[in-house]
Amino acid sequence: MQDLKSEQSRNGANHFENVACPFCGILCDDLEIGPSATGLKVLKNGCPKSVAGFERPLVEANPQIDGKDVPLDEAVALAAKLIRESRLPIFGGLGTDVDGMRAIMKIAERGGGVVDHALSEAQYRNFRVLQSSGWVLTTLTEARNRADLFIIAGSDIHEIHPRFFERVVCNEASMFSDAPPKRTVVFLGEGLDQSAVTGKRIGEIVNLPCKADRIGEILDAMRAMRKGATITGDTIGGLPRAAVEDLLARCNAATYGVIAWAAASLAFPNADLTVQAMSEFLKEINTTSRFAGLTLGGDEGSPTAGSVCAWQSGFPLRVSFANGKPEYDSERYDMMRMLAAKESDLLLWLASFTPDLSPPDTDVPMIVLGTPGIKLSRTPKIYIPVGTPGIDHAGIIIRVDTVVSLPLRKLRKSKLPRAADVIASIEAAL
Repeated sequence: MQDLKSEQSRNGANHFENVACPFCGILCDDLEIGPSATGLKVLKNGCPKSVAGFERPLVEANPQIDGKDVPLDEAVALAAKLIRESRLPIFGGLGTDVDGMRAIMKIAERGGGVVDHALSEAQYRNFRVLQSSGWVLTTLTEARNRADLFIIAGSDIHEIHPRFFERVVCNEASMFSDAPPKRTVVFLGEGLDQSAVTGKRIGEIVNLPCKADRIGEILDAMRAMRKGATITGDTIGGLPRAAVEDLLARCNAATYGVIAWAAASLAFPNADLTVQAMSEFLKEINTTSRFAGLTLGGDEGSPTAGSVCAWQSGFPLRVSFANGKPEYDSERYDMMRMLAAKESDLLLWLASFTPDLSPPDTDVPMIVLGTPGIKLSRTPKIYIPVGTPGIDHAGIIIRVDTVVSLPLRKLRKSKLPRAADVIASIEAAL
């Protein structure tokens, strides 16, 4: 607190440096935020996502029941009653920080409900591979400082993480060398934005436009080639055979290669098999070289939700406490499947980062804890506005590579409560 006061004194009220941004999974922590006529303004090191998040005007909304304003304690009391009477509640959305997710786990255990994140379908394209066969992953910091070859696989990373290339790929400095080697960046996939790959560190950009659902075929063929198998045909996975052979040669020659993908971009049937193909290739090439995967994405606090759920239950998301203990089933406790099958009679939806994390359009009664202005297809039974971690209150959030947790700071005065406090109040009233 003293450091915060000293910084404000030095820079003026509501002027902050080295701010962590919670609006995408890489959590850039070098932003400069200042005041504006409507609230906050990103002064330095921003991107479209950070500007949309930090510069969203403060709206001091009121709790509601059936669309009508009510006192907070009345909304909390009714929420507790609905959870207490529910046969099988779902605690979903889960766009929150560590404290908010810990509170969700506690109320789910007390209320006998199911826990699932809104973006878990994409996460499970990774989880299934990790669970079934394991993988070799790196971190943002390792990739930034060591990699000489990046393969961007089927994911428009510049759209997902607008500063990824600036901070991780194109940086000129390295912790381990005063004259780091130039990097090759390979775009494996169609329509991937290459505009951010610029600067002195970049040696060559290679474009291999293939269908995303054929990337697995290409990686499997490369793995077979390394093992000495004969691959016939003039094309592999829709690419000229020579292009695939050249990519394999680049991989073999790399001192530290990275394959980066965002599971949310691999939105086609059985996409987890593509992730598995990348993982198996990484295992194979690591027998003679140094290569790793880097899985990206992680919007709306999804790495935080998955990590806290694993810490406290022993399982990733899609856990049920209906039997009084954590029970894991990635298919049975898929929130969207359960809602479609009418297996739940209550949905508590938590979305505290952006108004875009909308609850599904369902006729199941809903308790929504969300940022003011959250997009709703229908009026929920209960709506309680909550503050955004990193703007309205302090907190902790986990980065997409899940090895680093970063502190979020309170940047403005707001009456919006922490989601963790609201959930704790509901849990206490059960």
